[in-house]
Amino acid sequence: MPSRSPAEELDVDGVAVRLSNPDKIYFPELGENGGRKRDLVGYYREMALQGAIMTALRDRPTFLQRFPEGVEGEEIYQKHIAKKRPDHVQSTHIVFPSGRTGDAIKPTIPADVVWGANLGTFTFHSWPTVDPDNEHPDQLRIDLDPQPGTDFDDVRRVAIEVLAPLLEELGYKGFPKTSGGRGIHVFVPIEPKWDFIATRRAVIAIAREMERRDPEGVTPAWWKEERGERIFIDYNQNARDRTMASPYSARRSPNARVSTPVTWDELADVDPDDCTIATVPDLVARRGDPMDDIADHRRGIEPLLEMVQRDDENGLGDMPYPPSYPKMPGEPPRVQPSKKVAAHWDEKGNRIED
Repeated sequence: MPSRSPAEELDVDGVAVRLSNPDKIYFPELGENGGRKRDLVGYYREMALQGAIMTALRDRPTFLQRFPEGVEGEEIYQKHIAKKRPDHVQSTHIVFPSGRTGDAIKPTIPADVVWGANLGTFTFHSWPTVDPDNEHPDQLRIDLDPQPGTDFDDVRRVAIEVLAPLLEELGYKGFPKTSGGRGIHVFVPIEPKWDFIATRRAVIAIAREMERRDPEGVTPAWWKEERGERIFIDYNQNARDRTMASPYSARRSPNARVSTPVTWDELADVDPDDCTIATVPDLVARRGDPMDDIADHRRGIEPLLEMVQRDDENGLGDMPYPPSYPKMPGEPPRVQPSKKVAAHWDEKGNRIED
């Protein structure tokens, strides 16, 4: 077992943050050339001081996806704030789908992010809400997820040719970012006046309209057996307690890829493998943060709720929630189509299964 390197103290905008075992290898593929714990923590320090990741995380409930033993080690997914923590690390109250409550980390200053990174946090997962109102999202989050037989180029095409024009027609501004994997996330700022049920239905309406415009390339189908070789719009990322990798979060990948905000023009050519903890700080320093003014573009979701109403009138109601959620009002049965049992009723009203 490699020996531990001595701890160091980092100055993060006037706040001292301890960096433990800084020379530990987190990314073996990179080794000592950019793959140490100090490289990851240093990345977060730079992005926090630049302000870009603070724009993404400030005052939002944030979960920590931690890999204390590095990219090849076990994952710790931390939703609740630790009782033992520095005084500068604050919390915010959240309600889970079950009705249980808890307190999540609420980053407010750069030192909070660096402290989290020292715990082995690769990815910060933020809620689409801002403290103290964690009941009304201020973002719709559209997750374009490639299915088997598709790749990043297919996701890119759908984002640029299908989603971007649709959002423009509806009067919304979308902010794209690489997922850090094979997908693309698009954040749409909205006024925080509607609950999670309404905002999730709004994204379902967007997904259905995307499918109408490109039925061979897009699907909102929850059941994998119905998706085919299409791009899945994961509408359930907008359900309560579901989070996405925040902008500028590193991901669990051999080369330390980063979920990177890009302009729509940049999206046409970006290679996700070029967006890493080694390259993104210079990119942001050179051209700024495309999401810097995201909160200035909030808009109401009334046009989307009109689309929801039209779908309802045409027999297209709600769609299934994830299996861990309680049964929701108006939700269809959570039974994948191939396992549905055909049934009919006899003359006395008794259910007969075929």
